[in-house]
Amino acid sequence: MLLVPLEDIFKESTRIIDEAEKRGAVLRLFGGMAIRFHCQSATHRGLTRKYADIDFMGLSKQSRKIQELFVALGYEPRGIFNRLQGARRLIFNDIANHRRVDIFLDVFEMCHKFNFEKRLTLDKPTISLADLLVTKLQVVEMTEREYRDIIAMIKDHPIGDSDAPETINGVYIASLCGDNWGVYKTFQVTIDNVLSSLAHYDLDPESVELVQGRLKDLRDRIEKQPKSMRWKMRAQIGEKKQWYELPEMDKEVVGSPIP
Repeated sequence: MLLVPLEDIFKESTRIIDEAEKRGAVLRLFGGMAIRFHCQSATHRGLTRKYADIDFMGLSKQSRKIQELFVALGYEPRGIFNRLQGARRLIFNDIANHRRVDIFLDVFEMCHKFNFEKRLTLDKPTISLADLLVTKLQVVEMTEREYRDIIAMIKDHPIGDSDAPETINGVYIASLCGDNWGVYKTFQVTIDNVLSSLAHYDLDPESVELVQGRLKDLRDRIEKQPKSMRWKMRAQIGEKKQWYELPEMDKEVVGSPIP
């Protein structure tokens, strides 16, 4: 029987996760669909957004198994890209629904680089809430979707001291910032930008106050975190040297001439 991707992106995400589980492949959602799984507020009229694709984290040692999974589920691989980058990242096209699936293996690398290999099994079907927030806070050139996603996450989840269920591990996030000045700088700028933007998102006063309090708590945790020698040395250079990368964007539409 020929399998094809489902039109409903939420149901399709679930189908992929279920099939991966059956095959023994570790796949965890991140990005907008992961936030939709966790956050009721993502359906709030002021925070809703479109979901154009599906993003996963996986294990590099399972790259071949993951590739076989998506072919079996009816996806078209990005041939040359997957052959060249298959140890760290894979891309598959859903031709019928004009979508793509992006899979990072072990390491998430965009504006900043984070190794999630040993944290992938902390939650299911998504990466941990703290890691999910990290993938949003690290964006340097913020778009509307990042603002909406961060606000929904913070509104629906407390900042805590561990990776307990439905809790954002503030200790972990602060530790990432305490070891890397560039990550610290980007996270603090992003938090301040979100705080400044809350009035634009049709939130009731209680929700605004809640989000403000939690973001300020996270910002304070980051500031108070002891800083490594590496952090201190890089801080002396400061903004004189660029502290982030701006990843090149390839075509998101399927059927593009990019191999």
